[in-house]
Amino acid sequence: MQLYDFIYKIDSFCDYNNNWNIMKDLSTDEKYGYFADKRPIDILIKNSIINIDKPPGPTSHEVAYWIKQMFKVSKAGHGGTLEP
Repeated sequence: MQLYDFIYKIDSFCDYNNNWNIMKDLSTDEKYGYFADKRPIDILIKNSIINIDKPPGPTSHEVAYWIKQMFKVSKAGHGGTLEP
């Protein structure tokens, strides 16, 4: 039984060693969506969370605005630390 390669990559990156116990191996059809590691960049940008380590200076609202401009998306927000 082959577990999805993406999970092994995450385990390897995190230096995490665990024997996975698979109760049932499911199959899916890619016509209903994308596997996480196969999503096109435009789908990732529109439907994902991007972690940004914001430097001191610009406000979170400014960074969200820049993200909207750079990726040409109508919605971007922040959920991190509030500005003092």
